[in-house]
Amino acid sequence: MTVQIRNATAADWPAIWPFFHEIVTARETYTYDPHLTEEEARAMWMSPLELPLGRTTVAVDADGTVLGSANMYPNRLGPGAHVASASFMVDGKARGLGVGRLLCEDMIAWAGESGFRSIQFNAVVETNEPAVHLWQSLGFRIAGTVPEAFDHPTLGYVGLHVMYRPLP
Repeated sequence: MTVQIRNATAADWPAIWPFFHEIVTARETYTYDPHLTEEEARAMWMSPLELPLGRTTVAVDADGTVLGSANMYPNRLGPGAHVASASFMVDGKARGLGVGRLLCEDMIAWAGESGFRSIQFNAVVETNEPAVHLWQSLGFRIAGTVPEAFDHPTLGYVGLHVMYRPLP
């Protein structure tokens, strides 16, 4: 399958919302409020487009179908603005096809080209083993784990990893 990563536009939101909503309401991998309205979710996910060093992307197949999305931005403002961060979501129908890897590889390239010194993911649910393994395969390491920081719907309280990757 051919997958292209491109900058998202407002017209992409209707394709992102269904899998965003499914992932968030499952409460297994994101700390987002599962009761977010579509408008609140759109404002949050698409808001990096409004930042000087912010970006929202989509992964699309040859037909233009949105398979996943990422948003990226400085992890903090001011003295912490040299560290990038990002969030990724892949439609359940496209999981296991390498879409998440392509989105993250694109994000890593963007962060390097934008002058960031490193990347930090603030809240990777420790039981989300596919994501943890993917990030590790792309050079991230677990900098620490906040015990019981995530209330998983079936596993109860589990940890949140902070993951880190330096940039050349």
